[in-house]
Amino acid sequence: MPDAFLQNHHTKIVDLAQRHRLRGMYPDPEYARTGGLMSYATSVLAMGHRAATFVDKILNGANPADLPVEQAMRFQFLINLKTAKALGITMPPHLLTLVDEVIR
Repeated sequence: MPDAFLQNHHTKIVDLAQRHRLRGMYPDPEYARTGGLMSYATSVLAMGHRAATFVDKILNGANPADLPVEQAMRFQFLINLKTAKALGITMPPHLLTLVDEVIR
């Protein structure tokens, strides 16, 4: 799970994985954008919008205990083809049709 410590060190984590030729799937798109193989994560922007609606309801008098628990419904899937090539991985074409962003 992503947290502030890991997020602050994501570049080092990706560098270590590359140096040791490790394949990795990461919990934040920034890992893939900085050289990680792939990421699958909730949309932080969408979660922020949902959180704002809950804050609005609470500030307008709603009891937090009465609000429903929600799960993320939107996820982002990124594949870094440069990293895949460096690792000797060929991504199946059908997999590339499922991704939200391909890094070339």
